[in-house]
Amino acid sequence: MTIGLEHYLILSAVLFCIGLYGALVKHNAIVILMCIEIMINSANIAAVAFAQFITPVEITGQVLVIFTVAVAAAEAAVGMAIIFAIYHNHKSINVNKIDLMKW
Repeated sequence: MTIGLEHYLILSAVLFCIGLYGALVKHNAIVILMCIEIMINSANIAAVAFAQFITPVEITGQVLVIFTVAVAAAEAAVGMAIIFAIYHNHKSINVNKIDLMKW
């Protein structure tokens, strides 16, 4: 039995659902960022799978993934900086206790 496109897409969908569940349910800001990274990586798996199985001679999917990983790294760095600033001011990273929009 060979591994086909369907297997990669199922893996990608499962990872995306795990990340979405974690991002919606968890209350810790760092865990939410990690779940967003899981969702981004699941999209990367799907992009590489489509690039390999649909057009096997082109590397457009791999190039797209490289740019996506670079953007995800920048997003993680900015997100961690924001979380550190919030923790410095509020001594908590629980998203339910952070009320920056309130007076």
